[in-house]
Amino acid sequence: MAAASARQVNIAIIGVGGVGKCFLSQLEQLAARRPDPKLVLTYISTSKKALYSSDHVAIPIAGVTSALAASEQQPLPLPKLVDFLGTSGSKTVLVDNTSSQDVADAYPLFLDRGISVVTPNKKAFSGSYKLWQDIFAAAARSGAKVYHESSVGAGLPVISTLKDLVETGDEVTKIEGVFSGTLSFLFNSFAPVSGGAGGNQWSAEVRRAKELGYTEPDPRDDLNGLDVARKLTILARLAGLPVESPTSFPVQSLIPKELESVGSGEEFLDKLPAFDGQMEDIKAEAEKEGKVVRFVGSIDVATQQVKVGLEKFDKSHPIAALKGSDNIISFYTKRYGSNPLIVQGAGAGGEVTAMGVTSDLLKVLSQIA
Repeated sequence: MAAASARQVNIAIIGVGGVGKCFLSQLEQLAARRPDPKLVLTYISTSKKALYSSDHVAIPIAGVTSALAASEQQPLPLPKLVDFLGTSGSKTVLVDNTSSQDVADAYPLFLDRGISVVTPNKKAFSGSYKLWQDIFAAAARSGAKVYHESSVGAGLPVISTLKDLVETGDEVTKIEGVFSGTLSFLFNSFAPVSGGAGGNQWSAEVRRAKELGYTEPDPRDDLNGLDVARKLTILARLAGLPVESPTSFPVQSLIPKELESVGSGEEFLDKLPAFDGQMEDIKAEAEKEGKVVRFVGSIDVATQQVKVGLEKFDKSHPIAALKGSDNIISFYTKRYGSNPLIVQGAGAGGEVTAMGVTSDLLKVLSQIA
């Protein structure tokens, strides 16, 4: 019996929103496609409900969302969840599909108990530098694994590429790119490379992006630049810079000062047209130089400078030529010389984000099963 259980890996999932649902369907296919090791779902929760049994009986993945919706069980408090998962007798992977700071803060507890963590949650890796250190120290102590590919660029291989560069001894000199699908979409339509009358007024583009589901419910959560700052914090740390937090370097906000404190996203959108002139001027100034404006993040490793904001690019530049809501990340390194290694593609969306999570799960399985 012992041999059989050695080939079982328990999976615990927190968060069943957009990404969580996509991940569940990918997990179901994965479990069917790769029967060894046997993947057993033993715990799943939203913020309000949970499904689990005290003796770790497998929960069928098919139909689990409706079973969860009908459940009377409450989620276990995080320290209790650590104990529950830590006493199952099988290797366990926690999949955190939330953006919760509380769950992120508990990663060191899970890892210290030998529970591996796979997540798209940016908060754990872009929060305090101490939490970053605690997470990786806990993983080193117990041998549990932690992967977070989807915390930057959804399913794009951004973090794994950077890790490969660093771990094979290349010297990363600069990282630059468009890290927000929302802001990519906005600027590609507001200031298209074709120039001229291509773009609408800025406020109209922001409203359209929200209607198409590209922005957060309150577009200010995209326009303040903090999402991009979180991703840059993660990459800078992986490149060896001890960045304290996403607010410890310059981040340009695209929210007019006067609208920072209005009550709702809807009110913000209603009042935004009054400020269209500011963005028009920025666009026109770039046009005069034959350039386009884009919202980018950059890390200069040598000078340890990290910044997020508007930059002008020649129309022939890869960053200018992006389409739709794609992300592009350029790695300038010693080995790659003057031509950067470029990772480009869809940087947002439930399926591709979940793909990054599933791919991380496979990496963990190859190391622990």
